[in-house]
Amino acid sequence: MIVGIEGTIERKDPTFVHLNVNGLIYEVLVSINTSNSIQEKKVKLFVTQVIREDANLLFGFMDTNEKKMFDTVLKINGVGPKVGLAICSTFTPETFAKVVASKDVSMLKRVPGIGPKAASRILVELADFIVDGNEESANSGAMGEATMALESLGFKKDAIQKALLGATGDTSTLVKEGLKKLQRL
Repeated sequence: MIVGIEGTIERKDPTFVHLNVNGLIYEVLVSINTSNSIQEKKVKLFVTQVIREDANLLFGFMDTNEKKMFDTVLKINGVGPKVGLAICSTFTPETFAKVVASKDVSMLKRVPGIGPKAASRILVELADFIVDGNEESANSGAMGEATMALESLGFKKDAIQKALLGATGDTSTLVKEGLKKLQRL
């Protein structure tokens, strides 16, 4: 399985690039966001390879979070690579995580190829989509660790989120705070 590709760009369109890798030219399908972020002739892309009966396709991404988002939506029944790439072209991973967290069906319906039913199904199946390396909160790593620790103790994710709302500190402080509040819930 191909997971990355590095080469020189022979041709660049908004939805694909032709990469020359030591004389062998590959067509790599890309999102519009990735296409816009390619500035130089030499490029390294993270790749998802999709093998079908009639095609062997490469989907390239500059950002690992965008690749993770694409791979995650492909696992949903009824979402293929074309719709996955349309989602990646419409939203950045951070924006998509916010759309999923807020369960905003109308925003998701803006993606070409997604109707109301598909949007609802995607939001239900991706209820806990999290972007790696999200720098919005300084203690987001500690918050994630505390959440996982409390989940491993058998608490429900929604109850944990309510208990940790507004809490700050390192992982152990957050776990202690969470346990105190969860005992009252």
